[in-house]
Amino acid sequence: MVQTPSDTYIAPRTAKKAAPLWAVMLAACAGQFLVVLDVSVVNTALPSMRADLGMSAIGLQWVVNAYSIAFAGFMLLGGRAGDLFGRKRMFLVGLGLFTLASLAGGLAQADWQLLAARSAQGLGAAILAPSTLTILTSAVPEGPARVRAIGTWSAVGAGGGAAGGLVGGVLTDLLSWRWVLLINVPIGVLVLTAGVLWLSESRSGQARRLDLPGAVLVTAGLATLAYGIVQTEAEGWTASATLVPLVAGLVLLLLFVLVEARTRVPLMPLKLFRVRSVSAANVSMFICGGAMFAMWFFMTLYAQNVLHYSPLKAGLALIPSSLTIVLGSKVAPRLMPVLGAKNVSMLGILIAATGFGWQSTMTADGDYVTSIMLPGIVMMLGAGLASTPLASLATSGAAPGDAGLVSGLINTSRTMGGALGLAVLSTVAASTTAGSTRPEALAEGYAAAFRTSGFILLAGVVVMLLWMPRAERRTG
Repeated sequence: MVQTPSDTYIAPRTAKKAAPLWAVMLAACAGQFLVVLDVSVVNTALPSMRADLGMSAIGLQWVVNAYSIAFAGFMLLGGRAGDLFGRKRMFLVGLGLFTLASLAGGLAQADWQLLAARSAQGLGAAILAPSTLTILTSAVPEGPARVRAIGTWSAVGAGGGAAGGLVGGVLTDLLSWRWVLLINVPIGVLVLTAGVLWLSESRSGQARRLDLPGAVLVTAGLATLAYGIVQTEAEGWTASATLVPLVAGLVLLLLFVLVEARTRVPLMPLKLFRVRSVSAANVSMFICGGAMFAMWFFMTLYAQNVLHYSPLKAGLALIPSSLTIVLGSKVAPRLMPVLGAKNVSMLGILIAATGFGWQSTMTADGDYVTSIMLPGIVMMLGAGLASTPLASLATSGAAPGDAGLVSGLINTSRTMGGALGLAVLSTVAASTTAGSTRPEALAEGYAAAFRTSGFILLAGVVVMLLWMPRAERRTG
């Protein structure tokens, strides 16, 4: 087979024996676990952060948003950097920055220091995360083995997101909010050491050039748009304080698209979206992220603000659903050869929508089993079943030289959808409660958010049914 320049594999410079596959998977999945964990781990620590640093309510929201937006906005740049400069190198650079920023955040003495550290964490995560998947896909040949490897990667990522509430609750209750960030430091050092020893270098053979204007535009557009959505809670949708950032964010994103269409080496080649599996998988992942990411946020609030659980008890209450999403991610690869990736994805989204509908029946005097545990299990089983085939569909449709970019794109879609979805669903909940802090009103607000998520997921099924190409079934 003749290789094109974009397919070129750059071999390691040393002749040392390749590390076993389990070691490569351990290092890559550990990096993915860290970056996904930090999307949600701070939620249960926010009240302690506010009391210690004297932060405002808006400042607290940006403890979450600063990480998520930097993560989503620079993910494409991180994926392309891995393709051009080497996946191992970017893995180590991203993890190093993430670890140092975690240390800075844990030692912060003022709110601006914490927000700056969270932004730097998000940037490090954006560089690191795409390399975790491309390192795996480069090490494992295409076929059932690669599908299983992607399933493990998806399960670890899902577990990181699911464990955020529990880990944050345990560390905040037993130590302090600072350890929510400081815990990343020793783990990061261990994974860095493993990466240096076990990972081999690979990259595409293209010229070393990055689309920095594109990265800045997409990040600024996402941040401005998210700020506008957050403003709706206090100002409403028609106020100038809301409309100006919303319009400005959309204009910046439009400029990003125009720049990508004209630049010689774009950050996000628009030709990728001509591949139906890539475009449909990313839109579906955006929709799923927008609907599902807020689940942990609202479940934690319901447990603490309505049922009066402590942060630790609230984290423990989510263990069954945390385990279920990992189970779904591991079961999906076994179903894909029989049912097809598209059908498994739609099945997972439908199951998740059922769980969100069930959760929307919550009340102020609900019991644990029927108001948290069982609907949470159904929601997260569906989420786990949907994530692996969506990631597999998106990456399988790309050229080898664009592997890192497409990996970054699928992660960007999920994180971008989650950041914007959380803002929208928070507005839905706030408008329903109308400022009341009574448990009954709060329960109604959270229920409205879950109900809206369920309808969003049903829209995602329609998108997949009409847009996603049918994958071949394999029985062997």
